[in-house]
Amino acid sequence: MKHLLDTRELSREEAIDILDTADYMRQVGLREIKKLPALQGRTVVNLFFEDSTRTRLSFEAAEKRLSADIINFSAKGSSVSKGESLKDTAQTLAAINADAIVIRHGASGAPQRLAEAGWIDAPILNAGDGTHAHPTQALLDAMTLRQFQEQSKGIETRGAALDGMRVAIVGDILHSRVARSNLWLLHTLGAEVVFVAPPTLLPVGIEDWPCEVFYNLDEALETNIDAVMLLRIQKERMHAAFFPSAEEYTRLWGLTPERFALLDSSEQETAVLHPGPMNRGLEISSQAADSERSWVLRQVNNGVSVRMAVLYMLMTGGTSRDFYSHS
Repeated sequence: MKHLLDTRELSREEAIDILDTADYMRQVGLREIKKLPALQGRTVVNLFFEDSTRTRLSFEAAEKRLSADIINFSAKGSSVSKGESLKDTAQTLAAINADAIVIRHGASGAPQRLAEAGWIDAPILNAGDGTHAHPTQALLDAMTLRQFQEQSKGIETRGAALDGMRVAIVGDILHSRVARSNLWLLHTLGAEVVFVAPPTLLPVGIEDWPCEVFYNLDEALETNIDAVMLLRIQKERMHAAFFPSAEEYTRLWGLTPERFALLDSSEQETAVLHPGPMNRGLEISSQAADSERSWVLRQVNNGVSVRMAVLYMLMTGGTSRDFYSHS
């Protein structure tokens, strides 16, 4: 694995190996001293052309725990704001001998362009590009689902896939790179993916994707859902009216207090996830977000572990066997 650009390119074995490595990295985070010397003396550049809080901080924490040197690059206030191209920026990073690039970009395909153009010979990690992909988010979601599977069904986490798990992803599928990356990764790991959204927030050609589609959240929740992931409405990417009003959206597709109460009282054990940031009262109620069924904070915690695993594997060529071969 030279780069991590999209979950669609990961094999089942590669995905499980990343998750197993992340499990080990999570144990590092529970130690009194939360550091490994794995990337000591190597430089990671965080190249963020789009605003970010959780993803950027998560990558920075992962890099520091692996003892890497970090250069943070923001498009605002840089030469990019003066018209510098992606190529020129990449060549500048090559000249300072960057060992890996974490890139977040508003244009779909920008990380792949950076990886394939030959401007820099370093691993490229996609931290989110346009509406296309967000692979580390999908990996941390899969890690969280493995932990839920272990808790609810007693399936040992290490080496496990998600065979037979039924996951509903609800909301703005059209603009969501998280939904796309989760679809391909969860499908690879054997889970059944259900998309729930108004017709206006579903992509063209979704009938060819390996998923079920529901337009009614209540009907979807009646089909033995193991986990429900709520997505925020991405108003910054909308240039038209995709639903009548926020109140109408919440009533039909939000995890309201009433809808969550029915979910919480059912015999089916169902996890509640959200990639953040949450719009409480719109797509998810505080009752759901703060409940015992919520795995949202675990997702945040797992983000650091997954990003440590990916950085370690891409920059050293290591695998989970490095940690588990003698256990």
